[in-house]
Amino acid sequence: LKAVILIGGPQKGTRFRPLSFEVPKPLFPVAGVPMVQHHIEACAKVPGMKEILLMGFYQPHEALSRFLVAAQQEFKIPIRYLQEYAALGTGGGIYHFRDQILSGGAEAFFVLNADVCSEFPLQEMLEFRQQHGDVHSFVILGTTANRTQALNYGCIVANADTQEVQHYVEKPSTFVSEIINCGIYLFTPAIFQHIGEVFQRNQQELALEENSNGWQRAEVIRLEQDVFTALAGSGKLYVYKTDGFWSQIKSAGSAIYASRLYLNQYSKSHPERLAQNKPGGPVIRGNVYIHPTASVDSTAVLGPNVSIGEGVSVGAGVRVRESIVLHGASLHDHTCVLNTIVGWDSTIGRWARVEGTPSDPNPNDPYAKIDSETLFRDGRLTPSITILGCSVTIPAEVVILNSIVLPHKELSRSYKNQIIL
Repeated sequence: LKAVILIGGPQKGTRFRPLSFEVPKPLFPVAGVPMVQHHIEACAKVPGMKEILLMGFYQPHEALSRFLVAAQQEFKIPIRYLQEYAALGTGGGIYHFRDQILSGGAEAFFVLNADVCSEFPLQEMLEFRQQHGDVHSFVILGTTANRTQALNYGCIVANADTQEVQHYVEKPSTFVSEIINCGIYLFTPAIFQHIGEVFQRNQQELALEENSNGWQRAEVIRLEQDVFTALAGSGKLYVYKTDGFWSQIKSAGSAIYASRLYLNQYSKSHPERLAQNKPGGPVIRGNVYIHPTASVDSTAVLGPNVSIGEGVSVGAGVRVRESIVLHGASLHDHTCVLNTIVGWDSTIGRWARVEGTPSDPNPNDPYAKIDSETLFRDGRLTPSITILGCSVTIPAEVVILNSIVLPHKELSRSYKNQIIL
């Protein structure tokens, strides 16, 4: 078995700014560890996993190399980064590197999108394939969404008895099905034959279009639209439905929600990562992650759903809730931080209040997903979580509400509903 994690590249992640300026999005910390580490942990647990490949078009990056070396040592499994020469789409990258994926005689491989958070039921997908399909069938992980939100995802119509995918539509304009694609797949080497057919077809079409500008590439292949749509109804594609948690991480607001889902799971999977109430320690409410190097005053109150990064200092009487505080940040005495991401090395002065509006799914709908809100609506900034870029300084006794502050800013007054450039 192998696993491929698709990490994309720098042109995407625009909805993740200003945080993606400092670090490739897959390395952004969610619940205390880089986003993509959750994927690697899940893959490393699967018996028979021989290698994990990260695939994207980030330039070789010091932070990425450091992360890979540390992850190899921690999980005792070869982890490599394969760099695409351009954005090749979700299917083009794996087709381009098919020899690397198949080397060593891989019988099957997982493909995971890096911008999802999930319980990653990989073992269950393997067992499901043995029970349902033949050895050459492919499995998509699916989950249930509500009828209106399903239109934002790939929708799957499956046979109720066999779970065979009969119809697949990516982001349909009208309701098709409430089973949506989670961006996690189990393939066998036979998938390359189907991707190859798309590649040949693309080449033929490009050859016919004599006046094409030369910017289209036959290698750009999208698994969802180009491959799954064609495979549906052929008896080779199945859906495994999960009831476990799942969410996309498209915007910074969804990172706080993903952090909550992972922190919640830590009580079962990594209890040692959750902070406990101790005599002389801060007050912990709900699930909180505190990096061992952070210093937190005993009168601070943290939680629920708080992640405190490396070397952060939290002063007396500070209140933090539903927030991610990144490494090197400093929260001075009596600050209040709610629904906010505090960037690297930022400073919040005494008695300041930094607050955002959560963009959580509807709590009364078990199938609701997080909406990937647009930044603006009717020319106004949509209220969302507050984001401070790296090295932002907030003075004492000011209030920052629903705002996005770009890196290296020193503010002098209060702001509300603004992007501070």
